[in-house]
Amino acid sequence: MPSWLEIAANLTVAASIFLAARNSIYTWWATFVGCGLFAVLCWQNQLYADVTLQCFFIGTAIWGIRHWRGQHAKPSPIRSIPRWELACYSMAALCIASSYAMLLHFFTDAYAPFLDSLVLTFSVLAQFLLVQRYRENWWCWLVVNTIAVPLYYSRGLELTALFYSIYWLNVCYGIWQWRRIYQTQNAQ
Repeated sequence: MPSWLEIAANLTVAASIFLAARNSIYTWWATFVGCGLFAVLCWQNQLYADVTLQCFFIGTAIWGIRHWRGQHAKPSPIRSIPRWELACYSMAALCIASSYAMLLHFFTDAYAPFLDSLVLTFSVLAQFLLVQRYRENWWCWLVVNTIAVPLYYSRGLELTALFYSIYWLNVCYGIWQWRRIYQTQNAQ
């Protein structure tokens, strides 16, 4: 049976993720609350890399509000990142995940430190791309969701695993929506 904390965290973050796919600046406001709740939930379940991640998300919400607003309160355009640059960022995320996993393994009682660290580093990468309004952020979220579902399920966070499964659908919508907006912008 999920706790009230798990339910509240998931519903708030789900709203944030749905708003991001819809290209709404209000995604960042929902991020504050949802990620704060998730930080407490992850701490209780010994997912320390996820606690770090939630604090990062709260910080990037401030950046997101400022960056997405653009000049004169008009939204900044959606962009595409060069493949070589995305590949470099992805390799860095893998290296950092490995290093962080080693720290967690040797100095904490962390559960599944490498998988937890992969969720952390690829979420940071995805969030960085989202804030910068790169449409490829959705592909990184797909990687995160793929790793997170079995990780959360194995910790007894079945509701969270279910939500991350549903986020796959939101990722598909985000890919479609942002590509459509990107093509419309570039046609003008």
